[in-house]
Amino acid sequence: MIPVLKNYDYNQRLKACSLPTLRYRRIRGYMIETYKKTGIYDVEVTHKLYPAHSLVTRGNDLRLLKGCAKYDLRKFYFTNRIVNLWNSLPNNVMLSESLNVFKSRLDKFWRNQDVVYDYRADIEETKNRS
Repeated sequence: MIPVLKNYDYNQRLKACSLPTLRYRRIRGYMIETYKKTGIYDVEVTHKLYPAHSLVTRGNDLRLLKGCAKYDLRKFYFTNRIVNLWNSLPNNVMLSESLNVFKSRLDKFWRNQDVVYDYRADIEETKNRS
């Protein structure tokens, strides 16, 4: 649709148009839903869906416990799929005052990720990035 970009590959076109990949948008949506469920919705339901670690010594304050899965079906449930990414977020992102603040801090935290413009890349789950 943009004639100037017709010779660029897909990743270069995304960067030129400042459009994130579908994979990045999905992952971002997962984190937003998890934030809503851990902070906005009913707390009793949240603890049943996302049991927290009891003796956390590192990481963020809202760390989630990844459940054991005997079958592949359970491995790929939403509650198991997002735990590693959620636990890799720092406290200043997770303990945001509102949903919009959470979104802006999450975008700022992930702005240098390769997955934003490269659909084959994966989000790094590092703890000590700024």
